[in-house]
Amino acid sequence: MKTALITGGARGIGAAISESLLKNHKMQIVVWGRNEDDLQKLKKNLSDFGTIHIKSVDVGDKASLDAGLAWLEAEGLKIDVLVNNAGTNADDKLLLMEDDTILNHIMVNAMAPLRLIRALSPGMIERGYGRIANLSSAWGSFHEGLGPAAYGITKAFLNAITITSAAELPECVKVNSVCPGWVQTSMGGPDAPKTPAEGADTPVWLTTLPENGPTGGFFRERKPINW
Repeated sequence: MKTALITGGARGIGAAISESLLKNHKMQIVVWGRNEDDLQKLKKNLSDFGTIHIKSVDVGDKASLDAGLAWLEAEGLKIDVLVNNAGTNADDKLLLMEDDTILNHIMVNAMAPLRLIRALSPGMIERGYGRIANLSSAWGSFHEGLGPAAYGITKAFLNAITITSAAELPECVKVNSVCPGWVQTSMGGPDAPKTPAEGADTPVWLTTLPENGPTGGFFRERKPINW
């Protein structure tokens, strides 16, 4: 049985990804999130369908992320699938943003995924299997026009991490970026055209790729898009 770690996995797209990997793909799932109530609610809703582990982790805080990694090791949880879903977005102009706000975007949207890839990929290589999906956005695409402020910049940074890590890792560990689209979440709002389950489709597809599946790509609705 494969084990998947989903960051920011207790609500929205993350919760939909968690549910699909557990129910439809029979993976053991590890869900990290910042809100203990959301985590407990997800566990209650999904525990009848398989094994779910939850842990309160703030991936933007290095000490919290390191504690989460130490907990994985203590629990004997070997991660085969990593979904870097946790993200943050502040509605402001880049030139008006405080340094701390920009740095928080960098830590959550880019550095946390990099740290997790760096920490977990050696085990994937050793076991000969790994799938990593980085939740990015069309706002991180130069081709489509960078999105607002620090969000777009840090998603572009995440895309660069995808390209570089895919090039450095062996083919057995596949790393891809994904734009889930405009989804009905706390960030996307109620007017978004996609449900969380629809937004989760391509990320889940990328975490279940066959041996000959792509790596180092950027996808939306299971189709490549330009960087």
